[in-house]
Amino acid sequence: SSPGVTEVTIIEKLPAERHMISSWEQKNNCVMPDDVKNFYMMTNGFHMTWSVKLDDHIIPLGNMAINSISKLAQLNQSSMYSLPNAPTLADLEDDSHEDSDDQPEKPHFDSRSVIFELDSCSGNGKVCLVYKSGKPGLPHDTEIWFLDRALYWHFLTDTFTAYYRLLITHLGLPQWQYAFTSYGISPQAKTEFPYRQEKNMGSQTAWLRNQCL
Repeated sequence: SSPGVTEVTIIEKLPAERHMISSWEQKNNCVMPDDVKNFYMMTNGFHMTWSVKLDDHIIPLGNMAINSISKLAQLNQSSMYSLPNAPTLADLEDDSHEDSDDQPEKPHFDSRSVIFELDSCSGNGKVCLVYKSGKPGLPHDTEIWFLDRALYWHFLTDTFTAYYRLLITHLGLPQWQYAFTSYGISPQAKTEFPYRQEKNMGSQTAWLRNQCL
């Protein structure tokens, strides 16, 4: 309904069958949280895009996505490179990066946490479902975190439902997840799309999180 918005598309997906959820739980030795399970029983993943029309040009802008069950995969803990003795994600983890006082303990790439990718964020990072105490993964032990391209973790929400509300609230704008980091959204992302009206997003971030929680 906003002026200039065009080409809004939603890729409709059938609900996941119960055996798909059970197979995922058995394969990964993790119990899926109820809100995640309910989401997949309504739709096996989510993908919505929209564009804006500036003068005579159509510019893709919004991209909201949640992986299907088949793509709800654990972050690979094996070697990042096809070389002998190459470093793993756990080797590259920076334990000297202290947790912020206002954030829970960050996830770990080793067996202390089990991490699944919900969204690849168009290459700008990864939104992850994190089981904080390793395997077996229990549903009450999950949180949603954002992993940026420098492999630093940023807490988003306690539940998948709250994260889904954040996703919708931010309309899938490019790099919106960086509004929840200490360094914020890049200047390029702020200036590249006039439609963003970014000047208000930073001050509203804490309020949005509280409303979604």
